[in-house]
Amino acid sequence: MRRYRVNEIFYSIQGEGAFAGSPAVFVRFSGCNLACPWCDTDHSHAVEMTHDELEDAVRELLKGHGGAIIVLTGGEPALQLSEDAPLFRGSGSRVCIETNGTLPVPDWVDWVTVSPKNELSPIVPAPDELKFVFEPEHIPYYLSMQEERCEKSIQPLARKDGTTNLREALDFVLAHPRFKLSVQLHKIIGVR
Repeated sequence: MRRYRVNEIFYSIQGEGAFAGSPAVFVRFSGCNLACPWCDTDHSHAVEMTHDELEDAVRELLKGHGGAIIVLTGGEPALQLSEDAPLFRGSGSRVCIETNGTLPVPDWVDWVTVSPKNELSPIVPAPDELKFVFEPEHIPYYLSMQEERCEKSIQPLARKDGTTNLREALDFVLAHPRFKLSVQLHKIIGVR
């Protein structure tokens, strides 16, 4: 029986990317194949859940919230997903994934947001959205992605000391209109 390592499941507002502002059920998986310094997932905490337990928990949060999207995030959710075990089909919700792009994403996922971590990260074919955490030294890489036929956003880097590089990210977006600015809306409005 398939089991998943889940960090948390909660209902809130999508704060980033193309669906910013949309009500969402988040399934935050534990575990990743990278170690990014800005990661906001506590990988030391995880609950093991079966396929049915995971579906039931999400279904419970969706009650009365028809139309909310389901966001699979982490860590790296693609580590735990497979083509032969679709999740949330029949829920009436769009299933979205936030991935680093280094692993295949099952076809049953409706929207793929890839947040590449560096120039060496491979990118899954034909993502719906590319979301870059802005670091000035990677500007040539961002510009090399301009012809990708998908949404592209730049997100300011939130440092551990509470500062960001918002001004630099904004200047980049203003100079390169094929990108849009994505701020962490959930942090601005004070929700998780």
